[in-house]
Amino acid sequence: MINLIAIFTIVKFRIKEFTNEYHYSILAPLTSNLLFVIIFSTIDRFYSLSNDNISFIEFLIPGLIIMVVAQESFDNPSVSMINSKQIGSFDDFLVAPLSRVEIFVAYLISQIFIGLFIAIINFLILSYFISYNYFSIFNFIYYLLLVIIFFTSIGSLVGLLAYRWDTQSTVSNFFISPINFLSGTFFPINALPEDIKYFFLYNPYYYVITYFRNSFYIKSDVNLYINTLIFIFVFSFFLFTAYVFYRGYRVVK
Repeated sequence: MINLIAIFTIVKFRIKEFTNEYHYSILAPLTSNLLFVIIFSTIDRFYSLSNDNISFIEFLIPGLIIMVVAQESFDNPSVSMINSKQIGSFDDFLVAPLSRVEIFVAYLISQIFIGLFIAIINFLILSYFISYNYFSIFNFIYYLLLVIIFFTSIGSLVGLLAYRWDTQSTVSNFFISPINFLSGTFFPINALPEDIKYFFLYNPYYYVITYFRNSFYIKSDVNLYINTLIFIFVFSFFLFTAYVFYRGYRVVK
């Protein structure tokens, strides 16, 4: 039987921990996004980066929102678990009357609340720099949820298997950051040479960012085939992480 009380307790603790560290968890990513907007808006005045449909800043801001949510969704669970292992408090989870899968589910639920909160805060602040006549709240939340589930699964997996900050930093620097920067966050795919476009056409995260960006400005046709593949990909990684938690590989060093 699922221990709902334990899951709720972990979720409550993690959200409280998130709000207590607001200067790191909320203000820092918001400040980074504002700096990106200020810098690129200044560059846009001199080099005309805008295209015929929307300005470059309008193109950039949705990518910045989803990028910061992805980064925080990875960092929060991985940092929390590794820190708990180092101070010994993770053992309290293991001896408590709840399964390791329930621990993962609790981290995921709490991160969904945290990720949506970060996205809404950034959206409200950065909306000052853009204007739009169309906005799909369903697509906005749906693609955010896909990003949160995927990157929280990666962060939880790293947090479960790793014992050193070097491992967490390595995954963040050599996988999370590149996939965020090189998936159409800062530039449209049409600006790339033809031989490089294939990388983006087979990158599921590129389509997530594209559909998320479209939720701000246009009512685009959703490709059911691509979205089904994206959902299967994210759900498969979620199941893989849940399986690793269930097996408990290297939980105790």
